[in-house]
Amino acid sequence: MRRKIVAGNWKMNKNVIDAQQLMIQLLSYKNNNATNCEVWIAPPSLYLMMAKDIFEKDEIGVFSQDMSEHESGAYTGEISADMLESIDATGSLIGHSERRQYHGETDSHCNRKIKLALDKGLIPVYCNGETLEQRKAGQHFEVVKNQTEVALFTLSAEEIKKVVIAYEPVWAIGTGETATPEQAQEIHAHIRSIIAAKYGQEVADEVSILYGGSVKPDNAKEIFSQPDIDGGLIGGAALKLEDFSKIIEGFN
Repeated sequence: MRRKIVAGNWKMNKNVIDAQQLMIQLLSYKNNNATNCEVWIAPPSLYLMMAKDIFEKDEIGVFSQDMSEHESGAYTGEISADMLESIDATGSLIGHSERRQYHGETDSHCNRKIKLALDKGLIPVYCNGETLEQRKAGQHFEVVKNQTEVALFTLSAEEIKKVVIAYEPVWAIGTGETATPEQAQEIHAHIRSIIAAKYGQEVADEVSILYGGSVKPDNAKEIFSQPDIDGGLIGGAALKLEDFSKIIEGFN
């Protein structure tokens, strides 16, 4: 059985008081409601240790929003895999579209980060997906195939089973636009077939693939019901417990 996951990416939001309040609310919700999926959050790095303190029994996974491709050294502002391991973080997002757009990240950067994360026992959540221009040009299948191969295909079969993939149609992030459940399923199935072609179907069937394009309370259940969609990487809706909890309940 593939793990089912709802992960919240808080991006650059919340002051420390608001962040703490939301974490406490989320923990209370999780403790008082049966959930049929794992719940993860990726708060700003400043709040990672606070999150680990609040979620001390690991009821909720704690992820960084990025990590360095370097092990250590003179890289001002970066966070290493070793630092994340030292606070017992669960893992890290890698290759989010905003990191690609604003910081020039490439799939080769992602590959190095993923390998470092795995070496430290962290779960890498590898983000990929096409832009609106690429989709309109009919290039989305090829773009996602290339991203998957460059970032992941140096891994062993055992390693790739530990990676979580988050498919993000860039045109549907923060725009209110959402791929239809059928469009999302089509790409998720495509990604799984790419992995199967390299590693075999049995391995591909163990890889969780999340959808990361404007999942909302009113569409979560339909999206999560698709056979190759194993959950969601949630942006804006993760900042309010009312919305995030309803998305979690999309697995009920």
